[in-house]
Amino acid sequence: MRKPYFRIQEGVPQPLRCTVERVVRFEEVDALGIVWHGRYPSYFEDGRVLLGEKYGLGYMDFYHQGVVTPIKQMHIDYNLPLRFGDPFTIEAILHWTDATRLNHEFILRNAAGEITTTGYSVQLLMDQQQNVLVVAPPFFEDFRQRWQAGDLS
Repeated sequence: MRKPYFRIQEGVPQPLRCTVERVVRFEEVDALGIVWHGRYPSYFEDGRVLLGEKYGLGYMDFYHQGVVTPIKQMHIDYNLPLRFGDPFTIEAILHWTDATRLNHEFILRNAAGEITTTGYSVQLLMDQQQNVLVVAPPFFEDFRQRWQAGDLS
């Protein structure tokens, strides 16, 4: 069992999840025919984008509220290679935090269901002048209240 990337807290809502299905494209592999390590952040992005669209937390949702969400941290653990033509899934998981940030975890699985890659990213919430927001903007606080109440599906 692997160690969780984010501390599990009692009394907080369950993480939000979504899964993207993909197939490794030729442009994503190196000369050995395996996915080049630098492609994994874009796989994480595929999951982050779908999760954001599903729950109303996409980049444009933030942008229209005057908020930008740059990545502060990213970590990747490589377990098994993916190869050209391999089908795989990207599970994106948004973990609850009381901080004004987004904690995403990612799990990639091959067609056999084996975990090939895991990782996480942390995004800050900033205003358009690049000041870190320490208080959640109203639309984000509303989202967190709906999440806490179990009103997100």
